[in-house]
Amino acid sequence: QLQAFGGGLVQAGGSLRLSCVASGRTFSNYALTWFRQSPGKEREFVAGATNYFSADYADSVKGRFTFSRDNAKKAVYLQMNSLKPEDTAVYYCAARWDIYSISREKKEYDYWGQGTEVTVSS
Repeated sequence: QLQAFGGGLVQAGGSLRLSCVASGRTFSNYALTWFRQSPGKEREFVAGATNYFSADYADSVKGRFTFSRDNAKKAVYLQMNSLKPEDTAVYYCAARWDIYSISREKKEYDYWGQGTEVTVSS
């Protein structure tokens, strides 16, 4: 089970930090990923990582967003800086059993958080 929180309203250029907390005993064996979905658009990959490899980022957020995970707290985070209006979306964390690689395809994920809404005003 995943629970995401930390969204809110922020002005363009501002920052937010999203958190996603997981339950379960084998958190370190899961690939954890953030997706987002804007109104009228498909859910898209944002960033993610396994326990053993560096994070992967969508080109649209590279250099502005930072993914991190804390296995002791069973949590992943998404630090979002230099936010733009086009970052406005509902952000979801997702998990799948994989210690080697993440996937950018939402269909590959078995577990989803409830989503947290991010609104960036211009």
